[in-house]
Amino acid sequence: MAEADILKVSILGKESIHCGFHLVPYIAHTVIATLHASTYVLITDSNIAKIHLPAFEAEFQSALQVAQPNGIAPKSRFLSLVIPPGETSKSREGKAKIEDFLLLHRCTRDTVVLALGGGVIGDLVGFVAATFMRGVRFVQIPTTLLAMVDSSVGGKTAIDTPHGKNLIGAFWQPEYIFIDAALLETLPSREFSNGMAEVVKTAAIWDEEQFAALESRHTEIFAAIQSPSQNFSGRTKKTRSAAQELLLFVIVGSISVKAHIVTIDERETGLRNLVNFGHTIGHAIEAILTPTILHGECVSVGMILEGEISRQLGILSQVGVGRLTRCLKAYNLPVSLSDPRIANIPAAKWLTVNRLLDIMRVDKKNSGDEKKIVILSKIGATYEPKATIVRDVIIAKTLSEAAKVIPGVPTKNPVKMATPGSKSISNRALVLAALAQGTCRLKNLLHSDDTQVMMAALIELKGASFIWEDGGETLVVQGGGGSLSVPHKGKEIYLGNAGTAARFLTTVCTLVQGPGETTVITGNARMKQRPIGPLVDALRANGSTIDYLESAGCLPLSIAPQGLKGGTIQLAASVSSQYVSSVLLCAPYAAEPITLELTGGQVISQPYIDMTIAMMRTFGVVVSRRVDQATGKLLDIYDIPRGVYTNPADYNIESDASSATYPLAIAAITGTTCTIQNIGSSSLQGDARFAIEVLQGMGCTVVQTPTETTVTGPPVGQLKAIEEIDMEVMTDAFLTATVLAAVANGKTRIIGIANQRVKECNRIRAMIDELAKFGVDTNELEDGLEIIGKPIGELKKGVSVHCYDDHRVAMSFSVLSTVISDTVIEEKRCVEKTWPNWWDDLENKIGLKVQGIELDSPVAEASGTVNADADASIILIGMRGSGKTFTGHLAASRLSWTCLDADAIFEEKHQIGVRQFVHMHGWPAFRDAETVILRELLATKSKNHVISLGGGIVETAEARDLLKEYAHKGPVVLIMRPIDEIVAYLGVEAARPAYGEPIEAVFNRRAPWFKDCASHEFVNHVGVDTSIADKKGTRHEVIRFFKHITGQEPNLAPNLAPGKRSYFLSLTFPDVTPALHHIENLTQGVDAVELRVDLLSDSFGTSIPSVPYVKDQIAALRRSTSLPLIFTIRTVSQGGAFPDSAQEEAFELLKLALALGTEYLDVEISLPEPMIKELVRRKGHSKIIASWHDWSGEMKWDGPVVKEKYAVADRLGDIIKIVGKAESLRDNFTLYDFVSEANSKPNAKPIIAINMSGMGQMSRVLNETFTPVSHPLLPTKAAPGQLSFAEIQKALHLLGQLPPRRFALFGTPIAYSMSPTLHNTGFEILGLPHLYELHETAEVGESIKAVITAPDFGGASVTIPFKLDIIPLLDKLSPAAQAIGAVNTIVPLRTDGTNPILYGENTDWLGIRHCVHSRVHDGSLHAALVIGAGGTARAAIYALHSLKAQTIYIYNRTRSNAQALADEFSRANVQVLDTLDSWPSGIVPPNVIVSTVPSSATTTSSEPGSLHLSSNLFGYKDGPAVVIDMAYKPAETALLALAKGAGDNWESVRGLDVLLEQGYVQFELWTGRKCPRNVVAERVRAKYAETVV
Repeated sequence: MAEADILKVSILGKESIHCGFHLVPYIAHTVIATLHASTYVLITDSNIAKIHLPAFEAEFQSALQVAQPNGIAPKSRFLSLVIPPGETSKSREGKAKIEDFLLLHRCTRDTVVLALGGGVIGDLVGFVAATFMRGVRFVQIPTTLLAMVDSSVGGKTAIDTPHGKNLIGAFWQPEYIFIDAALLETLPSREFSNGMAEVVKTAAIWDEEQFAALESRHTEIFAAIQSPSQNFSGRTKKTRSAAQELLLFVIVGSISVKAHIVTIDERETGLRNLVNFGHTIGHAIEAILTPTILHGECVSVGMILEGEISRQLGILSQVGVGRLTRCLKAYNLPVSLSDPRIANIPAAKWLTVNRLLDIMRVDKKNSGDEKKIVILSKIGATYEPKATIVRDVIIAKTLSEAAKVIPGVPTKNPVKMATPGSKSISNRALVLAALAQGTCRLKNLLHSDDTQVMMAALIELKGASFIWEDGGETLVVQGGGGSLSVPHKGKEIYLGNAGTAARFLTTVCTLVQGPGETTVITGNARMKQRPIGPLVDALRANGSTIDYLESAGCLPLSIAPQGLKGGTIQLAASVSSQYVSSVLLCAPYAAEPITLELTGGQVISQPYIDMTIAMMRTFGVVVSRRVDQATGKLLDIYDIPRGVYTNPADYNIESDASSATYPLAIAAITGTTCTIQNIGSSSLQGDARFAIEVLQGMGCTVVQTPTETTVTGPPVGQLKAIEEIDMEVMTDAFLTATVLAAVANGKTRIIGIANQRVKECNRIRAMIDELAKFGVDTNELEDGLEIIGKPIGELKKGVSVHCYDDHRVAMSFSVLSTVISDTVIEEKRCVEKTWPNWWDDLENKIGLKVQGIELDSPVAEASGTVNADADASIILIGMRGSGKTFTGHLAASRLSWTCLDADAIFEEKHQIGVRQFVHMHGWPAFRDAETVILRELLATKSKNHVISLGGGIVETAEARDLLKEYAHKGPVVLIMRPIDEIVAYLGVEAARPAYGEPIEAVFNRRAPWFKDCASHEFVNHVGVDTSIADKKGTRHEVIRFFKHITGQEPNLAPNLAPGKRSYFLSLTFPDVTPALHHIENLTQGVDAVELRVDLLSDSFGTSIPSVPYVKDQIAALRRSTSLPLIFTIRTVSQGGAFPDSAQEEAFELLKLALALGTEYLDVEISLPEPMIKELVRRKGHSKIIASWHDWSGEMKWDGPVVKEKYAVADRLGDIIKIVGKAESLRDNFTLYDFVSEANSKPNAKPIIAINMSGMGQMSRVLNETFTPVSHPLLPTKAAPGQLSFAEIQKALHLLGQLPPRRFALFGTPIAYSMSPTLHNTGFEILGLPHLYELHETAEVGESIKAVITAPDFGGASVTIPFKLDIIPLLDKLSPAAQAIGAVNTIVPLRTDGTNPILYGENTDWLGIRHCVHSRVHDGSLHAALVIGAGGTARAAIYALHSLKAQTIYIYNRTRSNAQALADEFSRANVQVLDTLDSWPSGIVPPNVIVSTVPSSATTTSSEPGSLHLSSNLFGYKDGPAVVIDMAYKPAETALLALAKGAGDNWESVRGLDVLLEQGYVQFELWTGRKCPRNVVAERVRAKYAETVV
């Protein structure tokens, strides 16, 4: 055996934990020598087996042979078992498979089982060992860091169930735990970080010294696993490197703590609870996010949240939470649920407070319903030597994404407190101390996101080292003297939304010299919008090489390591003083002394520049500012000498003056007193003047010493407005002043704050928009705003404030919420940027109660995803003549919104036409005025409006920016129309000024701008002739599109639900347009239509269809069917025709599909994940089908690959689709078992699982979700083995999955009814095994009861005379049936397998409604006439009222019956007529007529006893009109004959047409399938022709 140096750790009195490197020979020898057995069984997973199993097999066989010398065969056996990887194996089924293997190989009680793998293998195999033969010996050989330091130590074994993790298991101690650190060399970096979460946890609860080492040495610890050892180096001490020693130190240190705790409390009765720090919440998170997010990642977030609970309880300081956060971040671990790795996965939507609390109820630490959490008191110590009981309300407050302050008087009044360290000073001090020589102890450093980002960046640049002292109260900085290096290859410096860090580090990175490529600094989406151009321009002009990697003027930047040249630098300083400070801080390290000249007019925030210069002086470099010798005036020119900063021994950071404004403002608004320590008149910060210059002027009493500020507010409601205040020296404090001004008496004008538009958000706009919610009026100024104060009692209550991820917005409105009840502050965590414990301090130090609030739906990030609410206004853009007005009015009508035309508003505002305005003032002036109106509309009409903008709105950059910003809140829809149609239209349009250039040139110039601004696109093939615009397909598509994208009525398949079957038709046409007249037949029975984009072929004949061609294909389909579309691109390797290499082209087409409002996107998970995540971000109310196709036949439904693909698809999609290939019938059964198991999990997503090939057809029959089907009319099948809808229904019937149902018609006389023909034809076409029969009886008696209670009863139609008599036999009526007072349809509702509920419906009104609505569109039905007063007349009135008929006239020969009906439908404005011969004067004749009387009762002549009908009925001539005669016979009634001469605007509808329409509704109610209308109508009409005389 090879010699090995081992570190041994004792647990439970036995040195059974052996640690070292390259231990495989040692493990084999030790196990065989000390654990004698007849059989050794090593169990591992397929991932580990590929790497390590051969070495273990060889060493064990060798060791067994050595144990039996002289060639004698070993007495003992060595077996190995490889199981699928992942958490899904850790189940009852997985345990049973291992046990079956052991029994099959005749293993006995002396067997030794070895677990080689991570936590899943250790937990599972350990539980098998604990129960097999009532317990056998086992050995842990963990291969992941997480398993080494956590799950392998302590003897816990378990499996998971659908109810939670580790709920079934046992304590079973291993004989040995072999920690071979060399195994970590093959561990992915993410898995190493996963394990480090447990290492950090252990140090956090037990050992502050070890925690400090983890904080300061994370770079070295990462390096220890990134340098593979050679020739088994590390096995002995003499070959062990320093990095290996460090890694072993970390592992052994963590294991030793846990071993000590386990020894004291093996069965987890108290002390052992401590190792569950972070696990109470972490396990709840993991239960929802597994397997996408790893255990350690969930525990990392759990540690922070449980640390925040400790802080909320007043036990742990923010220093502790900050250190814990920094340390976990250093190991690439998430620390919040908003981390993109978590927030971007679909399952994250289940991370609700109630869901997490519910999961936490099932926790082994709990005592009954009381939840227990490990509470930290400081780093390295816990509050109690066990978990502590914590009330749900406290946990919920921490978990909640929003906060609500309960108004009242602060109970701590008078308040005396200090605010966190200044962010501005903290960031400057970090840069100065890092660049300086020597050691500096920074005290009162702000523990926040911003400073964490700055420290992490300086470490990445190798510019300094940091160590914490005094329990984290003091940061010891060892300066690097200006020596900086490029981060290792591929490592970007991520700065989040930290603007100060971004500006300072841009110049710091220019100081880097030496080898390496470039330094890349980047940030989040909002940071990528914030300007940095002036600083980059100045540095470039000075010789630095800096490239923009995305948008010009913004991060990310690539900075070459050339050093800073120096000399004269000219810098525009009118946007941000941070540009100036950035150059000043780095200037001493330039190659030449720097003269810094500030240009561009007024320098912004001069006090911050003065602060920087003062701090530089403290660190040993004196900056001189030039003076005009003639006037003595200070110039904006600074001279900075070359030099090296020298660190002072100690540097005390002032409290943050900007943060101090919030508690001081609370005193002002509540009439109480607050004293802020460490902020006074001697402060370096401009915001320290807030109390004197703002609060004193508003009526507060202010006392300020050099080091303290005290404010006492006036009585509540008596704050005074300030006529005008220039806040240029304290711009960040303007938000605090603004909320106070909102309740002050009078108008307050704040100026000098223009730079606040480019902070974390546009702060001026944010304050205006959010104050508007309270009913506070404001006016935006060029460099500020005006606030018109209101009495507190007049402000609106219950406002939800969106904070734009801006800490100052959140804290400012928390001030206002102290006097306005039920104010909800969204995104409460954004305060972590500068005052992470603000909400705790608000309650614990100020004395105002704070509640956690869970928002109903996710809040959109200011720079993030399209997450518009259903009420967000729709903005329409596009060329003049594209159809915006028509589309806008129709959309607004169906959404019940208001349509606004920006041009009309322009003309109303300026009292002049657009054409004249342009003629008088020119295009530039018009564009400016147009943009002003756009801004006003977006601010004041942001809800429930459709706003049509002028075609040239995109000509100005400011307007484009407004549109792009709005697209994050609501839809911006580009209305597109072929250029030839636009040219034709504009050739006759004269209201707008001429372009002065060819229309095509304007179109081509604007096209990219339109696309850049739009979130959606609508193809509007509306010809110049308005009659085409009225076509049914166009109108329906407008309605579908806008209801879908707003989420008011997403056009999704209703059968895509548990317990139902759904199907889609796979179109295989290269051009769908020739087939559109067959579309109704093609789509018989299906729920959606799949457009196989890869099979499309445009006139260019390329393998990739063009974007315009795909748009036209979708537009054509949209106007032919209302079914949802599935947009699919299948590559060659997936069985399609799209090139495998064309991922970018596929991505663009998939984005196009979402922009066009396509309901379902089939996305192959082989596409790069960033692309898929971007599609998920954009999807809105559409759904992602995450697909995997395996054409090879190698994927097995009970193998590891399919589980892996399922996990990926589950993480990325709303629907999972996995397609394999059947080689045998058994493959279909294993598929079925796989689907059953997948569906048994909580919150399981819909899954499409099928096998290709003829052998796999059974899987298509049994699949329940979106089964792809073909049709005989298609040119080819989309995949081998594909069946038609009817074929699948017949197969389901033969398999007993679709039992036959019997349907009936009740009534008399019914011999000539068309209903049997209608329904039986539909059943036949769809392959349904049902039968519809006539059931004629004289009364509603026992025979009808027998039919409707029979087990195979499917439904019934009811006609005269039983529409009322049938009601007592029913369980429930629809609202329509109740209102109409009659039932014509019975539907048996089968919900839970018990006796069905008999549901009565009336479909007559739906038939009438459809016949009217398909001919007279929305808003055009001004009046209607109903002839008759019986049951059908009631249905007609109900239908017409639902269509919003303004007036409904009714005529009946017995006037009292008509009046009774009018009285009953009083809300419908029904008016009774005395005659039909003429219309009363002043009445516009109706455009809808419905006759409900028998045809024999009407005449056009003067027959006595009959109702006389005259041509005066058809007096309406101004638009579309329709006449309906409900009589079935004769084919042409007197009314319909009269209508022939009424004019072209009148359409006639026969009673048979209404019968068909209501029958189609019945069919769908009974079967869940749309009736095949064309074929059914054809047969019914033929049958009708046979019976009509």
